Amino acid sequence: MKIYPIKTLERLRGAIVPASVIAVWQALSSQGYINPQILPAPTAVVARWLDYLRPMEAYNAAGSGFMAWLFSGELVRDAYSSLYRVVAGFLIGAGLALPLGLLMGANDKFYKLCDPLVQVLRPIPPIAYIPLAILWFGLGNPPAVFLISIGAFFPVLLNTISGVRNVDGIYIRAARNLGAGQATLFVRVILPAATPYILTGARIGIGTAFIVVIVSEMIAVNNGLGFRILEAREFLWSDKIIAGMFTIGLLGLGIDTGINSLNRYLLKWHRGMDH
Repeated sequence: MKIYPIKTLERLRGAIVPASVIAVWQALSSQGYINPQILPAPTAVVARWLDYLRPMEAYNAAGSGFMAWLFSGELVRDAYSSLYRVVAGFLIGAGLALPLGLLMGANDKFYKLCDPLVQVLRPIPPIAYIPLAILWFGLGNPPAVFLISIGAFFPVLLNTISGVRNVDGIYIRAARNLGAGQATLFVRVILPAATPYILTGARIGIGTAFIVVIVSEMIAVNNGLGFRILEAREFLWSDKIIAGMFTIGLLGLGIDTGINSLNRYLLKWHRGMDH
């Protein structure tokens, strides 16, 4: 008898509910209880998704090369465009938030100086910046990247501040008793202790970035998964809308799984983590 790893069994158990929902959805659609124009059957969605994914044969016939042929598919091009904006916006937002958060967390005077402004700006959703983003940057990638940067900025900033300010005082006192200077204390004690908070902020930030990219693509650009979903709505292509949503979910799951794996790798030393 083959014994499966515990994690594999957990994943299989986690698939029970989604599989059950899809089975019920398919059964109701097959029996005609659901209007296919409003909510198409899972089989129709999968067929549309495969058609959305399929590369254009014209590229292959023209001898443009395998990569050009592979990226000729509408789904692949849209997914690539969305991922590019997410990564670019996240790197900008997190790159600005991390040093600012470390400084605000480590310096109480600087924290008190900047915190009122942060608390005023933080509740404003990135979507509210859309008119300004278009006014400042026009249409295309720049306004989308700007909005995504805002969406990623505050989760990383607030978690970084919280991580630095909540370092256990025992560690700081022990390091000082051993003669550690301010720079050594920050690099060897405060920063490692705050790393779990920082990585949590990054995980939340990348999730927020994915939400914002879809909204921004519906308004400011003419490609990407968000744009394609809005286009499908105009033509009442419900199956393509759901196929696009399904693709967003898969990409988000892949990115979140990757970040979670990175967290576990970087935080092997942290208590509560699996070794």
